[in-house]
Amino acid sequence: MELFGTDGVRGKAGELLTGHLVLNLGYYAGLELAAAPDQVVLIGQDSRHSGPMLTAALTAGLNSAGLEVWQLGLCPTPTVAFLTATLPQAIAGIMVSASHNPPPDNGIKFFDREGIKLSPTVQAQISAALQAQTPWQSPQRWGKTRTRPDLLAAYQTAVVNSLDRGLPGFKVVLDTAWGAASEIAPQVFQQLGAEVICLHDRPDGDLINVDCGSTNLAKLAIAVQEHGAALGLGFDGDADRVLAVDELGQSVNGDYILYLWGKQLLEQQRLPDQAIVTTVMANLGFEQAWQKLGGQMFRTAVGDQYVHAQMLKSGAMLGGEQSGHVLCRHYGVSGDGLMTAIHLAALVQDQAPLSKLVEQSFRPFPQSLINVRVENLQKRSQWQNCESVMAVINQAEMDLGDRGRVLVRASGTEPLIRVMVEAEDLELVNLWSDRLVTAVKVNLT
Repeated sequence: MELFGTDGVRGKAGELLTGHLVLNLGYYAGLELAAAPDQVVLIGQDSRHSGPMLTAALTAGLNSAGLEVWQLGLCPTPTVAFLTATLPQAIAGIMVSASHNPPPDNGIKFFDREGIKLSPTVQAQISAALQAQTPWQSPQRWGKTRTRPDLLAAYQTAVVNSLDRGLPGFKVVLDTAWGAASEIAPQVFQQLGAEVICLHDRPDGDLINVDCGSTNLAKLAIAVQEHGAALGLGFDGDADRVLAVDELGQSVNGDYILYLWGKQLLEQQRLPDQAIVTTVMANLGFEQAWQKLGGQMFRTAVGDQYVHAQMLKSGAMLGGEQSGHVLCRHYGVSGDGLMTAIHLAALVQDQAPLSKLVEQSFRPFPQSLINVRVENLQKRSQWQNCESVMAVINQAEMDLGDRGRVLVRASGTEPLIRVMVEAEDLELVNLWSDRLVTAVKVNLT
């Protein structure tokens, strides 16, 4: 079984992610990560009810491998990445979260000592060790466990200090999705002087990501208009991504956030080679507009680890995904929804209403993204072997030519086949979306 997906190990708590599996994962990961005594692994978690159980299992496994564990408690994923990269004792960080997934799911995200997601090579080594199930050996010295929520203040200070100005009088609505940003996001904006209205701002494992936050911006849009706010910001459950709502209640996705922040950095001559990194999901309208600015765009597979790897390879300082996962290496080591949020707010306050900035940026090609649930793991992972589905894809690509594109892929975080069609003409988008989705449903479900 392929244990690691595009963003760590993810599945339903109690089914894939059992206490037994995670205990062993902690132990064998500890053996792979440990290099010397007195080394520390940081663990944070979002608000899911299964979080404490999984954290306890990971901690026991890591302690059994001789590693000390510092439990951070409730915090955003980028907090773990930041602290792992800045604390000299830390050799790794782990976030217990399923990000934007529904409450029954959970996940384990690993970071290396530089705050970067573990490489595929190290992930494969951990998977191999876990599946080999070599007998446990008692360490020369058992690892200790400490509770360290006091460390979160350093991350909050770093986020606030990344902005060289405040946000005095800026009215903003924050939807923290009952998740990891529930406490820290309002505090950061208030510390910067903003007027803050909050939605879903308590940690709640029953409601995390349910019809709120970045997965559903409808309530945020209503609140922005009701309060006359300049901006609405919707986080996902672990706050490594954010999407926006403009002052008119219109949704603004990660392509626009990347374009606007990228244009500002470009004008400040802070983007080496005018480069930006995004994924195959980014809209063609975005790419064409960015090229008109004199910029170049690198595309990667979907997943922030691939975006980050390309950024390091190319020297790019800004990258991200249409889903709102944005990384700016000027300010952080990982995708950071809160960092992105305050910089977008400052940009809007300095320049113009967000609706106007979006209107002046680019016209997106019509795009459809439909998720088809495919529970059968073998069919989902080997969908490209289905001749009937591949035949419809080939027909679509021949028909669209240079007028559009098709992208079908298995999700690395959920039991879904994602079908994306993009074209100059909406009728073409709808036509081929329907045919492709039907082909997936008939042949794979």
